[in-house]
Amino acid sequence: MTPADYDSWYETPRGLWIGACEFALLRRLLGVRPGETLLDVGCGTGYFTRCFAQEAGLTVTGIDIAPDMLGIACSKAPKISFVLAAATHLPFADGAFDHVVAVTSLCFVDEEARALHEMARVAQRSIALGLLNRHSLLYWQKGRKRVGNYAGARWHSSGEAQALLSSAGMCEIRAASAVFLPSGGGVARAIEANVPSSCLCGAFLAVAGRLDGDRNSRMGDEHVS
Repeated sequence: MTPADYDSWYETPRGLWIGACEFALLRRLLGVRPGETLLDVGCGTGYFTRCFAQEAGLTVTGIDIAPDMLGIACSKAPKISFVLAAATHLPFADGAFDHVVAVTSLCFVDEEARALHEMARVAQRSIALGLLNRHSLLYWQKGRKRVGNYAGARWHSSGEAQALLSSAGMCEIRAASAVFLPSGGGVARAIEANVPSSCLCGAFLAVAGRLDGDRNSRMGDEHVS
């Protein structure tokens, strides 16, 4: 899939629905307020970056390691700052952003613990991760085969995801899920409307936590070089 194909998928009926479900869940877990700042780690072509800027009213920065992805992101949202950088080496000062989010990008980072500690270093208030859920129908349909867009992806359980946040100094950790039937048809949408997000069997697993105050004050000493 080319970067253009990836971005245009979010304009299809299924992509629009899935993107909206995932964004709504992340926004609710983060508890963001207009005017706050957010870093989108592994932003790709900037779909969620644009959502947080346009729909949540945040001042948003996106980073990604793929220049072709960032080229599309910049062309679609020229007023948003996009930076070429790796998740494991974020070129920002400690506590530079109120919130940090990574939407499925961490699933493709080999050093996920290092990346998460970098995210915690530059965050002031909270972090949210969007992950591929190993306890979902999508995993049984496609994840086990490790082909196509899911080749090389890491699938998490809720327990693993919450432990990952805890290891990076997060507290008040919450988990939820969405996209219970990834087909996106009428039945899928009816089920989505009636199954609570606390049911952790959706394809999209979201976990969020707040920075522990003591750890936040020690971040400069704990920075992974």
